[in-house]
Amino acid sequence: MTTQEFIKAALLEDVGEGDYSTLASIYPEAEGRAVLKIKETGILAGVDLAQDIFHFIEPSAKFTLFKKDGDKVEKGETAFEVAAKVHTILKAERLALNCMQRMSGIATLTSHYVAAIKGYPAKILDTRKTTPLFREHEKDAVRIGGGYNHRMGLYDMVMLKDNHIDFCGGIEKAIEKTNAYLTANGLNLKIEIETRSLDDVKRVIAVGKVHRIMLDNYTPEQIEEAVSLLGGKYETEASGGINLDNIVSYARTGVDYISTGAIIHHAVSMDLSLKAQLV
Repeated sequence: MTTQEFIKAALLEDVGEGDYSTLASIYPEAEGRAVLKIKETGILAGVDLAQDIFHFIEPSAKFTLFKKDGDKVEKGETAFEVAAKVHTILKAERLALNCMQRMSGIATLTSHYVAAIKGYPAKILDTRKTTPLFREHEKDAVRIGGGYNHRMGLYDMVMLKDNHIDFCGGIEKAIEKTNAYLTANGLNLKIEIETRSLDDVKRVIAVGKVHRIMLDNYTPEQIEEAVSLLGGKYETEASGGINLDNIVSYARTGVDYISTGAIIHHAVSMDLSLKAQLV
């Protein structure tokens, strides 16, 4: 879904047949200004999307930006000012705020995870645990917060998880069938495979033909042993039960990536408000 398609669908959901509160009380030609106020400390995200929302409704809407995506902001600061028809401001207000609040919360939480392992080579990855149809923007917020995106969906990387392996009949068969399928269909996709034990790791090493090995629900000590076994021949990813309280112990293992759905689904929306600027 493109950004324009998302905005169109989201406005249809919110506005429906008409914003009758605005239609009933405000003259159609009325012009106005509003300011986006920051109400708590964090990392700002969604400014670009907010502009897209206003410009979707009124291409001539004018923005004065005081903050940009990725800026650290404090309570009381102003992110931007928008000048447009009052109908536009009131119609776009809730959608712009909902998106910015959600994205800023994700960017802020991601920045805490990134800061926690500063000095270690591991990179923070998101997952597919996202809000349907809002994934692109949530993953954008992860990048704004200093993290990295895993695959966007099921189409841009092969990830052989436990269910794939079990349904297929084992690690070896899953790897062989996947490589054969990609070759037969001319698909140039990286392959990641999930492992659940050090024995699984050894079996993957024996077969090869993958790019990254996920070490799922391992202890830090087990991950350190797995990283040693792999000797840098494959990318490694730690996953499962990782949070701010224990992430440093995983980063110390030498693993390449640490993936956690928490940076998206545990994020709390940042408090923002869009207020009319009276002159």
